[in-house]
Amino acid sequence: MGRRPQVDHEELARLAARGWSTADLAAHFGVTESGILQAKRSAGLSKPMTDHSAAIPWKLNRSHSQSGPATNLRNLSAAAQGKAVHKDKINTALRWASRLVESGLDIAYDPDQGFHEVEAPRVSHIAKVLRSAQEKLD
Repeated sequence: MGRRPQVDHEELARLAARGWSTADLAAHFGVTESGILQAKRSAGLSKPMTDHSAAIPWKLNRSHSQSGPATNLRNLSAAAQGKAVHKDKINTALRWASRLVESGLDIAYDPDQGFHEVEAPRVSHIAKVLRSAQEKLD
């Protein structure tokens, strides 16, 4: 079994700055495109990925991952992390979350039932997600 090819981070940075594609970099270094993406992350050359686990702490069924609540939670999470979200999408998410909070409701998730509204506890999940997004947007 041979040794895995090494990707020189300095050369990777130089070539990436010249606009080389991931496929071209992979061919140049003799690794897969996934290997190039991993090398870029370890070299600090890629943008940090958005983490929505605070806004969506549940393991979603695939059928629920593109639902309205999931999409709104992801958009609020992205805004809270300083990512640009299309104006219409963030406005929709803000209106949805504000309606829930103002009505004393929270969002819950069940793998069989999907997302559903429930009476909010003293500190609701949706209120925390909304507050995080609003703080970043203000």
